Amino acid sequence: MNPAHILVVDDNPTNLKLLTATLKYAGLRVATAPDAETALELLQQTAFDLILMDVELPGMDGLTFTRLLKATPTLCHIPIIAVTASAMKSDEDRALSAGCAGYITKPVDTRTLPGQIGAFLTRPAAAGN
Repeated sequence: MNPAHILVVDDNPTNLKLLTATLKYAGLRVATAPDAETALELLQQTAFDLILMDVELPGMDGLTFTRLLKATPTLCHIPIIAVTASAMKSDEDRALSAGCAGYITKPVDTRTLPGQIGAFLTRPAAAGN
């Protein structure tokens, strides 16, 4: 079985490097995009099993991009996990309302991230996200 393929969308190079290294160490395949436009190009070329989406992106923000992806029949099945420094309950509610399957706060705990990702990858597709 092939390892899961994760798309990390984040405009911060340090965050991209940390998330990529952590996920690769856990045996996952990882691609990165610094913005929604680049991510959309990658999504049109490659199949991904999960997207880690920074909420604050340049240009189109992560929640707007999530809504766009969830409205696209060929992409709506991919679980999207919001990743943000905003830790208020209302921020989590906004992310879930936009179509995110979950919410991870920054700074990301590299010890627990692979398990969090694994939990989303093993959810049945019928769960909605």
